[in-house]
Amino acid sequence: MIQHPPSERLVAMPMAALAGFVDAVAFLHLGGYFVSFMTGNTTRLGASIAEAEPQTWLPAFLILLFVAGVVAGTLLRQAVPARKPGWVMVLVTAMLLSAGLAAAAGHHWLAVVFLAIAMGAENTVFERNGEVSIGVTYMTGTLVKMGQHIAAALRGGSRTSWVWYALLWLGLALGAVMGATAFLALGLGAIWIAAAASAIIAVLFFVPNLGIETA
Repeated sequence: MIQHPPSERLVAMPMAALAGFVDAVAFLHLGGYFVSFMTGNTTRLGASIAEAEPQTWLPAFLILLFVAGVVAGTLLRQAVPARKPGWVMVLVTAMLLSAGLAAAAGHHWLAVVFLAIAMGAENTVFERNGEVSIGVTYMTGTLVKMGQHIAAALRGGSRTSWVWYALLWLGLALGAVMGATAFLALGLGAIWIAAAASAIIAVLFFVPNLGIETA
């Protein structure tokens, strides 16, 4: 993450908040399953298989949808000539808008499908040499790197590099709080808030001279 310029690190914070928001909405709606945290779904899948639960298919289905979103985001990056991260965020926004429309029409499961695809695609926004360079929907690796940079600071290294990882985690945590609060007040109508936030983030990638990644 610290290899990215500050402008890119800053835009990653609201992207993480967006992921936390969407995941909290889906988590409450689905009763404990995720659309962005696939480690959690994998654990739920394993436990469901061991206990022979009838909903074993659900975490597996969500994992497949998330991977489909990653594939879609990656293919889009390869297809567009410029402003690649911006176009991926346009895709994320389109999926969130589709989720909002599906929910408004009463097709709640279709809304969940679009949410999971959106979260998979969002992870392909920041990429270096064909690999994800900033994961914005999962924080285990981020917390590990934060701990490593704290250790480096204690040994005389940079005293501030760990802060960026802490802020990324904080973004997701605050987004989750906001998403849960919005869901309790609006139900799946909270998806419209996420779609609006995603649209604003997408626009940032197309504004010149902000120093945000465009390749």
